[in-house]
Amino acid sequence: MRRASAHCCPVMKTEIRVVAGKLSLRTLRQIASGGVLVVLDSATLPAIRASRDAVQKAVDHGAPAYGINTGFGKLAKTHIAYDQLERLQTNLVRSHAVGTGPLLDDATVRLTLVLKAASLARGYSGVRPELIEALLALYNADVLPSIPAKGSVGASGDLAPLAHMTLALMGEGEVRIDGTAVAASEGLRRAGLSPMSLAAKEGLALLNGTQVSTALALKALFEAEDIFAAAVVTGALSVDAAKGSDAPFDVRIQEVRGQPGQIDVAGKYRALLAGSEIRRSHLVNDERVQDPYSLRCQPQVMGACLDLIRNVAATLIIEANAVTDNPLVFADSGEVLSGGNFHGEPVALAADVLALAIAEIGSLAERRIALLIDATLSGLPQFLVPEPGINSGFMMAHVTAAALASENKSLAHPASVDSLPTSANQEDHVSMSTFAARRLGEMAENTRTIVAIELLAATQGIDFHAPLKTSEKLQSVYAAVRDRVAFYAEDRYFAPDIAAMSDFVASGKLTEEISAVLPSWNG
Repeated sequence: MRRASAHCCPVMKTEIRVVAGKLSLRTLRQIASGGVLVVLDSATLPAIRASRDAVQKAVDHGAPAYGINTGFGKLAKTHIAYDQLERLQTNLVRSHAVGTGPLLDDATVRLTLVLKAASLARGYSGVRPELIEALLALYNADVLPSIPAKGSVGASGDLAPLAHMTLALMGEGEVRIDGTAVAASEGLRRAGLSPMSLAAKEGLALLNGTQVSTALALKALFEAEDIFAAAVVTGALSVDAAKGSDAPFDVRIQEVRGQPGQIDVAGKYRALLAGSEIRRSHLVNDERVQDPYSLRCQPQVMGACLDLIRNVAATLIIEANAVTDNPLVFADSGEVLSGGNFHGEPVALAADVLALAIAEIGSLAERRIALLIDATLSGLPQFLVPEPGINSGFMMAHVTAAALASENKSLAHPASVDSLPTSANQEDHVSMSTFAARRLGEMAENTRTIVAIELLAATQGIDFHAPLKTSEKLQSVYAAVRDRVAFYAEDRYFAPDIAAMSDFVASGKLTEEISAVLPSWNG
């Protein structure tokens, strides 16, 4: 195998070192986005080599060691001759590359490559350093294995998708370069690599593990953080659009309950609304005693969602740094131990929890849209248009939001409770972590669109209060929206406006205001 050539690793890229067990959420966000150079820290090499030496000793000794000189799964009792060990690993990869469906997106594949490399670099998997370097070379050259999204039950790890990843190292199957599918052999040349032959244990080490599930969940976590931040901003904008009260965000209310997410989020609402001319205009002689829950209870609902997001982040960062293949090689004692670290239950449960948060963020935003378009509740023109009747305004945009919120309710059903035995009942309880994490992408897209519609509606509402202005911070958000989408004066083709706002939310430009409370911005 040749080392990656210099032309695929531009010097201007930020360098990230893979130090065993030390990946952070902030670093993983960068890795998912691409444009960085990921290298293996030399301090990991002694442990990697020691575990490889232990595997070689097991091979030379000849005693049965699962996946090293035996078959796999139900075939674990079948002994494999010494001269067939390399073929065993090759056959494993080819037979397990049975994925189907659309290909995983680029960000997920980038994360998968680095997460697998990081896991192997812990020094418990018995692989050669060159194998880890090859995974990173693919990442650095942005040569991304074509990995079908469907076909894993989350135990024994993400076998099928990781088999497709491994095929690329062998020069088989396809990869994507700049979004174009090419033969894996061509991709290897682009990365400065030659096709690899897998030594004893290496195929199994590559296929066992939760890296695909974890990558999908991490990508969804980062999307959820951006959507959460945008929803807090749009929620504050909706408060002013509906001439709601900021009293429910008072620090004393939050402190007597004590929920940390609620306390933190309420502080953000106070900061966002501080100095609003609209708020000052109705501090006196306002007959309303209390606002609807979708305005008043934002700290309680969004704070609870933030607590869930933080809990999910804590689980996923552990998993991102974990060793999750099987068997594991303990070089200090020379033992090769079979266990179950490949079981994706932690990821599955974390993904199910994140699904609840994503659904609730969208559900609350949909209710605020419904409030804003209802003149009896908001005091704004019906459906947020100057001449309702001849114009339908935001009527159907709300219907879209309602449809997406409803879809999310179905998608939020837990995946982890659905175990289906495989491998002739040898693998009799599985996690479904891959689907649990994969469905989060669709949910995030749904909620992102709901929040985008609310952003348009709340901005429209602010326009009707002119010449009064919202707070300085929200005025900058208002200006960013109006730079992209004009005031809705009369009915027009509205779908492009919603798409533009969805892209705006996805860009993370609204995240900075809330970033101090988000896990991946602080760890």
